[in-house]
Amino acid sequence: MKQRIADLAGEMISGAFPDAQGLPEDLASLLEVPPDPAMGDYAFPCFKLSKALRMGPPMIAKKLSESVQRPEIARVECVGGYLNFFFNRENFAREMLSAIMKAPEKWGSSEDGKGKTACVEYSSINIAKRFHLGHLSTTVIGNSLKRIYDFQGWKTVSINHLGDWGTQFGKMICAYKRWGDKETVEAGGVDEMTRLYVRFGVEAKQNPALEDEARAWFKKIEDGDEEALEIFHWFKDVTLRDAMKVYDTLDVHFDSYAGESFYNDKMGRIIDELNEKGLLKDSDGAKIVDLEEYGMPPCLILKSDGATLYATRDLAAAVYRKETYHFDTSLYVVAYQQDLHFKQIFKVLELMGYDWAKDQCKHVAFGMVSYEGTAMATRAGHVVLLDELLSRAQEKALAIINEKSPNLQNKEEVARQVGVGAVVYATLQNNRIKDIDFWWDRALNFDGETGPYVQYTFARCCSVLRKAPAITAAPAYSALTDDEAQALLRLLSRFPEAVAEACLRNEPSMVTRATTEIAKAYNKYYYEHRILDEDESAAAARLLLTDAARNVIKTGLYLIGLSAPERM
Repeated sequence: MKQRIADLAGEMISGAFPDAQGLPEDLASLLEVPPDPAMGDYAFPCFKLSKALRMGPPMIAKKLSESVQRPEIARVECVGGYLNFFFNRENFAREMLSAIMKAPEKWGSSEDGKGKTACVEYSSINIAKRFHLGHLSTTVIGNSLKRIYDFQGWKTVSINHLGDWGTQFGKMICAYKRWGDKETVEAGGVDEMTRLYVRFGVEAKQNPALEDEARAWFKKIEDGDEEALEIFHWFKDVTLRDAMKVYDTLDVHFDSYAGESFYNDKMGRIIDELNEKGLLKDSDGAKIVDLEEYGMPPCLILKSDGATLYATRDLAAAVYRKETYHFDTSLYVVAYQQDLHFKQIFKVLELMGYDWAKDQCKHVAFGMVSYEGTAMATRAGHVVLLDELLSRAQEKALAIINEKSPNLQNKEEVARQVGVGAVVYATLQNNRIKDIDFWWDRALNFDGETGPYVQYTFARCCSVLRKAPAITAAPAYSALTDDEAQALLRLLSRFPEAVAEACLRNEPSMVTRATTEIAKAYNKYYYEHRILDEDESAAAARLLLTDAARNVIKTGLYLIGLSAPERM
């Protein structure tokens, strides 16, 4: 509908000012939604036309208003320099519901990304370490972005860039060889590996020679020693087996698990290129790329002992992904503390002659997560393990469901959907750059702007449709001209804009908010109006509106990674 109004505005301008030059091309971007529906459904600001038309905005609005003759527009009003459009409510209801119900599961989708590829790197857990709350944001933001990009027609490649390289793996193997055994590690998983790693730290303080032994084991990994690699890959398998339980619970999947170690044999090319292009400089025995000219500290490529770093591997990964997937955009869903790191990486790639890095590589930053007022701090022991958090969420959701819906048949499954949904929603509710403080009483509230609230609204729509008798009468769209129905219809009509904007800005919270507003509007409509009216034609229209809301809420929940239980 927004584009329709923009096209109409264009026709009005052409009709009223046929000889005008220098007018804005994208009129849709100028349209605004008035803060109060009483001011109109859309407002067209005439200020941007003033210079080209050499006329004051109020005069432009008045002249344009004289040429509106469209069945979908009831009237226009000139307010200052704005031209406010009021829809013909009955026609608007008919048109919107017909458009949505033509393919309800696709409402909000587009082909804007057709023929384009997006690489999305997210989660990126560390091998031999537990999956904790600090990994939640990257995992669910990345998962949502993948779904949003898919929905907008892109081909996506989801990448879990595993933290699987470094001297700590030499320490792990050393500890395993001295104090571990395969059966215990297989049974204990990451917890047992963590225990071995901690023991190494304690023992190494008493026996510093262990550090040399650990370095020797890591050197064996680097050199491709058969035994070292076998143990190393086994550690990865055990870690991923544990992590998969969390990923399955969150319904998160990846196309690639190529982590840091994958690029071990691909960094030589990067270093050679940097040398050939005269970008590498010596700095106290280390190799750097000087970025002072660009207002950044130097990018360290090689340590003084010749060891590579995160930057070296990220440069190799970017080039590999471009040549392998031919991406049109490459997203790095990583906390904002790494902002400088990615600025350096993208600038170095640009200096190497990879012009695509400037516009196609994007750091999707997000804020920190705390738990009920306590910041996450691994060294201080303030860590909330994600599998335990999700289990607790399901237990709390089940307790609430037992109280509210004791006769619900599939309570455990609904509790899983609601509990997990509450955690994910709380993470994606606000702009991703904002810090998050997770509190149970907020996340699991069925009455506020929460995941359970939106899911319950979807279940309410399903309940209304289940209870409705078979109706053969044609919908009477005149029954949907009240303020509450129109408010809901306006939000449904704008859902595609929210999805497109979320994709453009890599901001899943825009979908979260749009879906929540639709849920709120439906609940208001539900309480203010009798859906199953005695007039079958009116009931048919109201059920159609309910069905449209149900479908769009389900889509919105899916795009942010939530399930949509039909009964709660």
